[in-house]
Amino acid sequence: MSTGAVDPTTTAAWSRLARLAGSFQPDLRSSLTPDWVEEQTLVAGDLHVDLSKNLVDAEVESALLALADEVDVLGRRDAMLAGERINVTEDRAVLHTALRLPAGASLTVDGQDVVADVHEVLERAYAFAERVRSGEWTGVTGRRIETVVNIGIGGSDLGPVMAYEALEPYRQDGLSCRFISNIDPTDAGQSLSGLDPETTLFIVSSKTFGTLETLTNARLCRAWLLEQLPAGTDADAAVAQHFVAVSTALDKVADFGIDTDNAFGFWDWVGGRYSMDSAIGLSLVIAIGPERFAELLAGFHAMDEHFRTAPAAANVPLRMGLLNVWYTNFLGAHTHAVLPYSQLLHRFPAYLQQLTMESNGKGVRWDGTPVDYDTGEVFWGEPGTNGQHAFYQLIHQGTRLVPADFIAFARPAYPLVDEVDGRQVDVHELFLANFFAQTKALAFGKTADEVRAEGVEEALVPARTFPGNRPTTSIMAPLLTPGVLGQLVALYEHITFVEGAVWGIDSFDQWGVELGKQLAQELGPAVSGDTGVLAEQDPSTQSLIGYYQEHRG
Repeated sequence: MSTGAVDPTTTAAWSRLARLAGSFQPDLRSSLTPDWVEEQTLVAGDLHVDLSKNLVDAEVESALLALADEVDVLGRRDAMLAGERINVTEDRAVLHTALRLPAGASLTVDGQDVVADVHEVLERAYAFAERVRSGEWTGVTGRRIETVVNIGIGGSDLGPVMAYEALEPYRQDGLSCRFISNIDPTDAGQSLSGLDPETTLFIVSSKTFGTLETLTNARLCRAWLLEQLPAGTDADAAVAQHFVAVSTALDKVADFGIDTDNAFGFWDWVGGRYSMDSAIGLSLVIAIGPERFAELLAGFHAMDEHFRTAPAAANVPLRMGLLNVWYTNFLGAHTHAVLPYSQLLHRFPAYLQQLTMESNGKGVRWDGTPVDYDTGEVFWGEPGTNGQHAFYQLIHQGTRLVPADFIAFARPAYPLVDEVDGRQVDVHELFLANFFAQTKALAFGKTADEVRAEGVEEALVPARTFPGNRPTTSIMAPLLTPGVLGQLVALYEHITFVEGAVWGIDSFDQWGVELGKQLAQELGPAVSGDTGVLAEQDPSTQSLIGYYQEHRG
């Protein structure tokens, strides 16, 4: 792998794609032949992926694969999987894929077998989870745990809460999880409301045990616990029994009052947004159990293996990542919709927002040189069919190109039947009819002549005409299981990687997160009334703080 970042715009393939885009006139009505559909339908693990309704032809596909070759995407993939330090701004390896390697595997990085380290922590997490699930681990008063509260933010929150919601059918009865992330005190207040302190366990998830939001919320929860427990309860024993940590800063964990035997670590080669399959997923392990969590990890690994071994033309993450580059850099798309036709995946688009935008929202290449082309996409979405009654209007008839991924499952988690006019209607089939209809409507639209043929008066024909040629990818699987969820998450991890590799950016740092956090700490005294610090601020900030101080009551 080259250490320098190749400027993709200097490659022959980029120039070829620019020429193709200039004359490209897609017509999905004529190009969507049976042969094309068969050629564009790929399989990755349990995922059935239909790429046929995208705005490409064989020549564009060839040029995209040539671009991947010219910037050495697969060489960078191999470097990542081997543990090379491809996160250059932090001088770190990028090894979230090692979190799901099977126990018999081996990967040595800097003289250390990271797979052995991963499984040592994993076995400890499994053993702890079983103690909580069985009732062996109790609160300080001897009552079994009924609620687990995960305290984290960013990757320490978005992944676990998304997976907890997605895998609801697999949760243990009588044991629930809540999640606190926002430093807005409303979040902690609402999450703690109605809980019994004697049956509540807190997981504080912070690698450094210094994240402002997480530690603030942890202190609030500790104060709540000690105030609510019966009078005379030993405070040290209470904290030790009701708090555990996911962190490697054992000194800070101990200072908080948590027994370091109940601290579960992870490594600097795991980025926060790639960490849900590490000890960060402890709340999920407790909720669904070690066996199901192992299935989740196996799903991640299956997609890793597909990405590692599948030929380029059949490699789903590679193909989908290149499609996103085509839309972003050559067809002018700025956003990307992810539309799961599964209520269980209602947090999946929010999870992908961090994964994709924190990874690829960069303006310099990994060698520090500036980019002069678009990078990153604005990811967004909501579950179908809710989105159909909200923003699909823009996707169908708006002026903006919005590529969209549709996700659905053949079997429902809750099969229900409705009775309509004396006949039984499978509600899941009605639901999937919408899934199939939307991608068809986006692809083919409705011509003015078709509208006229329905008897619509001429004045209304333009408003009821649909242009079509709106690109979609359809992803289906038999059922949303832990393994399938792992495959979906890993698919988008590798799509994100492919885009970053083409753009020559470091997808694994997040310096843009730091400045606002730094300034917030500097502004704290001004907000609290320090006139000297307030005087040092710009006029807008002074005015806004002044408004707050006048109206805070």
